[in-house]
Amino acid sequence: MTIHRIMGASAALALLLTATIAAAQAPTPPASPAPPPTRVRGTIDSVDGSTLNVTSRDGSKVTVKLADNAPVVGIVPASLSDVKPGGFVGITALPQPDGTQKAIEIHIFPEAMRGTGEGHRPWDLMPNSTMTNATVDSEVASSDGQKLVLKYKDGEKTFIVPANVIVVAFNPATMADLKPGAKIMVAAGAKQPDGTVLAPRINVGLNGLTPPM
Repeated sequence: MTIHRIMGASAALALLLTATIAAAQAPTPPASPAPPPTRVRGTIDSVDGSTLNVTSRDGSKVTVKLADNAPVVGIVPASLSDVKPGGFVGITALPQPDGTQKAIEIHIFPEAMRGTGEGHRPWDLMPNSTMTNATVDSEVASSDGQKLVLKYKDGEKTFIVPANVIVVAFNPATMADLKPGAKIMVAAGAKQPDGTVLAPRINVGLNGLTPPM
């Protein structure tokens, strides 16, 4: 009986070790991808502390809650002459058949914001639009407008910039600029379970300007 018990215990231990090793060797299931950012473009209807009631560009109502210490960044008009080699900019554009990008708008980052969102990605300003945040490597005149080459960590893009392109710059702003009638843009909001959007940062057009990005 003792021998049978020992053999039974050994067999059970072997099965347990086999199951443990198999579990350890099993591939780890991939982590769920992070949800895409929620973007809000619209007009402030009312303000209650750090909560903004907004009518979005499609007419729907959105409640935006600012995260603690969320920066408020002003958007002001600028010109194409302010876009210089070495500067860090963002360009919303449409891909062209020849591989270039046609600029829709350009926003100029201050030096303190260099590196913000660096790279090239799809964007939702309009169908098929893209966003590229990168350093201006060169600029030359061309027959169909200014030509800019932007370089970022993983590559570069060439942009054709028409003369009527919208150009803006970032300026300091405060909570006082978030008032009814102001146009705002949240680029990286997080949708909350209650349907509100938590904004880690918010852009606001100053003096009636609509953030174009």
